[in-house]
Amino acid sequence: MKILVINSGSSSLKFQLFDMADGRALARGLVERIGEVSGARAKYAGPRGESAGEVQAPDHSAALAYMAGRLADRNLGAVASLDEVDAVGHRVVHGGEKFVHAAPIDDAVESAIESLCPLAPLHNPPNLAGIRAARRYFPGVPHVAVFDTAFHQTMPPHASLYALPYELYEKHGVRRYGFHGTSHLYVARLAAERLGREFGAFNAVTCHLGNGCSIAAVRGGRSVDTSMGLTPLEGLMMGTRSGDIDPALPFFLHRAAGIPFDKVESLLNKQSGLLGVSGVSNDCRTLWEAADGGHVRARLALEMFAYRVKKYIGAYLAALNGAEAVVFTGGIGERDILIRRMVCSGLEWLGIRLDEAQNNATFGREGVISAPDSRVRLMVIPTNEELKIANETLPFARKAAS
Repeated sequence: MKILVINSGSSSLKFQLFDMADGRALARGLVERIGEVSGARAKYAGPRGESAGEVQAPDHSAALAYMAGRLADRNLGAVASLDEVDAVGHRVVHGGEKFVHAAPIDDAVESAIESLCPLAPLHNPPNLAGIRAARRYFPGVPHVAVFDTAFHQTMPPHASLYALPYELYEKHGVRRYGFHGTSHLYVARLAAERLGREFGAFNAVTCHLGNGCSIAAVRGGRSVDTSMGLTPLEGLMMGTRSGDIDPALPFFLHRAAGIPFDKVESLLNKQSGLLGVSGVSNDCRTLWEAADGGHVRARLALEMFAYRVKKYIGAYLAALNGAEAVVFTGGIGERDILIRRMVCSGLEWLGIRLDEAQNNATFGREGVISAPDSRVRLMVIPTNEELKIANETLPFARKAAS
């Protein structure tokens, strides 16, 4: 079976086509700057070559048309016909409390996803645009929504609720939902497998560190706490997001600096984090170059980032009463050797001991980076959210084919 996975953002559309016989990605691509006057850019890699360049993509339907054309292209395509696509899996950021598992998409599910847009105004609307365009383009196959929030719906109320008037939760769903659930579940399950443990008896702290960052506490294979909250803004310092702040800060900025609340929201989401502190970049590679050149704020941003990751790891180890592994994933987690060293430094009293040689040798690949005498195993596991989405879509494809 062949399953197409689509991740639709506000101005981008990523896709991968998987052969589910062996989980191999047959093709992948990206259309970005959708709807921009200057034009969109696209890149594609298939079994017979690659292509890149400017394309006309005023909306997500046009981006889907580009994707379909590449997949079935006579020279570069991965399939002879789009009829070879058996199902389409869609990443959806916010499923609220309505969705605790992947769901086959029909009009009712579309409406439910739309009703959750107020909880994720930056994410669910473009996710929905991609779903609607794809359902028109692939009308005869199952479409399945896989939710970032689903894995975290096992959080107990004492972890998921805010200390606010309870009726705000009852009437408006104000609570902590968590995100990156597909990634946390994927790497936690793989870590248990690598260590020879039953997932249902496995405890770990999983660290998804990229431009967006979150940490999860996994007990018995279930998420019991995570750093992101009602929105993806809460928690760790990120590429452009502030993470945890004093809740009164937006009101202070509004009164003292005269910043309108919509501008405060943009400031916290798009102008803060590594970018805001350093004034240089949200990319750790650029920040390390600047820091090595003596840029004080670049080094400060990196130190702040590592310190906050360390704090959450310590908190979640306490919440779990210990764990068998701490897992690093995401672009930073998989590739930034120095950040991993800074995060692990000083955690020896918790039974965490980094092996410097293993850490230095593990870049963008799977590996154990803890010392032999470390009570807690330190692991690097590259995430594969798209493959996880494809795997969750597969049962629906099989059911439709039977």
